[in-house]
Amino acid sequence: MFSGCGGMDLGFRGGFRFLGTHYERLPFEIIWANEINQAACRTYRKNIDERIICENIWDVLEDIPQDIDVLIGGFPCQDISINGKGAGVDGKRSGLYRAMVEAIRIAKPKIFVAENVKGLLMRHNRASLEKILEDFGALGYKVSYKLYHAANYGVPQSRERVFIVGISDPRREFIPPKEHISSENWITAQEAIGDLELLESNPAINHIWSLANRSPDQGNRQLEACKPGYTIRAECHGNIQYHYKLPRRISMREAARIQSFPDDFIFDAKLRETERQIGNAVPPVLAWHMAQAVRSYLDDGEYSHGS
Repeated sequence: MFSGCGGMDLGFRGGFRFLGTHYERLPFEIIWANEINQAACRTYRKNIDERIICENIWDVLEDIPQDIDVLIGGFPCQDISINGKGAGVDGKRSGLYRAMVEAIRIAKPKIFVAENVKGLLMRHNRASLEKILEDFGALGYKVSYKLYHAANYGVPQSRERVFIVGISDPRREFIPPKEHISSENWITAQEAIGDLELLESNPAINHIWSLANRSPDQGNRQLEACKPGYTIRAECHGNIQYHYKLPRRISMREAARIQSFPDDFIFDAKLRETERQIGNAVPPVLAWHMAQAVRSYLDDGEYSHGS
């Protein structure tokens, strides 16, 4: 659900390479997917699967397959984000978590994974968090949540996101994926995109960048070569950050690298829509580690890293 361009789906499917590490193909098969944004659906079809349903989720809920193993999705966060309007789950966008509640009721997965922004854990959103957990729990699931820092899992970005997990067997526990990279060994921006410094603009691989002027407010950050990239955001044009060395904003290919997308993942959109797709995505590498934990829950197998 809320597939966007397919970052979370790619992570759960696996079978990709990022910065020299191979993330093995996992045993999950995507049998149903939905997204409302047409440009994101084009990218999804190009890279993940042709069968995505590009319609309003409320219009297609009844088509969700039943008795599935896993249901995943990152419900919209605009009303919860620290940069949003603070409407919480009463807002039009973040209130879409209710569609996920309904989908879980219909599909009856063994386990579900819902992703959202760190702001969900802030004090002013406490009532929203409690409402979300209550509604998921009312379906009979044992629900837990945890804040994850993407850099601790091999993503070259200081991105923090909340994952809510519900399991159908109340006698068991969901074991979160273990962090395997310490802050001293986080992948830096230069390690992630340094090889692209001398590459000319190339739309074919999304190596294009915004020419927006510097802003006195947002969008004025410059990457630090020796640190992971800042959180890639979805607000467009003036908010994409500056290269640590070159006199320009980072390219969409560089932003995709910072989000841990493989280089053969091509965004089928122009600049602003590509910015939105990359910023809204769950980093595939982080999603892959979450998928491994879900796999372990389902088959009691051992959790392992990419190799």
